[in-house]
Amino acid sequence: MAFHEVRFPAKLSFGAIGGPERRTEIVTMASGFEERNTPWIHSRRRFDAGMGLRSLDDLSAVVAFFEARSGQLHGFRWKDWSDHKSCAPSAAPRFGDQVIAIGDGQTRSYALTKAYRSGANVYLRPIAKPVRNSVRAGIGGNEVFFDINYTVDHVLGRITFNEAPDVGAEVTVGYEFDVPVRFDTDRIAVSISSFQAGQVPDIPVVEVRV
Repeated sequence: MAFHEVRFPAKLSFGAIGGPERRTEIVTMASGFEERNTPWIHSRRRFDAGMGLRSLDDLSAVVAFFEARSGQLHGFRWKDWSDHKSCAPSAAPRFGDQVIAIGDGQTRSYALTKAYRSGANVYLRPIAKPVRNSVRAGIGGNEVFFDINYTVDHVLGRITFNEAPDVGAEVTVGYEFDVPVRFDTDRIAVSISSFQAGQVPDIPVVEVRV
């Protein structure tokens, strides 16, 4: 899949409307009971890039970005302002934010994940696009340091330690991250007069699997 490691202008994604979606298949029995199933392990985010536009200059920037991605052809990074950190939105990422593994004394490379908890249920979301220079890590409750103790693959969302964490040691990380997305349309239509009057174009963006 073609993907450009470039972020949609963050100031233009601020104000966009969007969030996660799930796909649930529901079959209602004659008795009224339901059977529910889903073919998706992970949720997928959708956004409307048009909702962040405030001026004709903003529109021009989005059109340029759209053309450079060839419409739906190439994916790109998107900052979801409502969910772009390993911690609470008001906090700064710390090395102990997320437990991603327990050391076994042999494994050195781990995929980044983020846990969403509610009651006894936990959903682990893969994080494929960490923001460069934002990843912090710890082993067994002690912080370790980038380049000295580990490296990060910012394209695939993996952290690799120079030495395998000890058996039983918690491997923890903190980070900022982007969402891998593409435009969900090959056409941008806007009337300049209506745009100036307060109507913005519909520019759908959808998360992609990478």
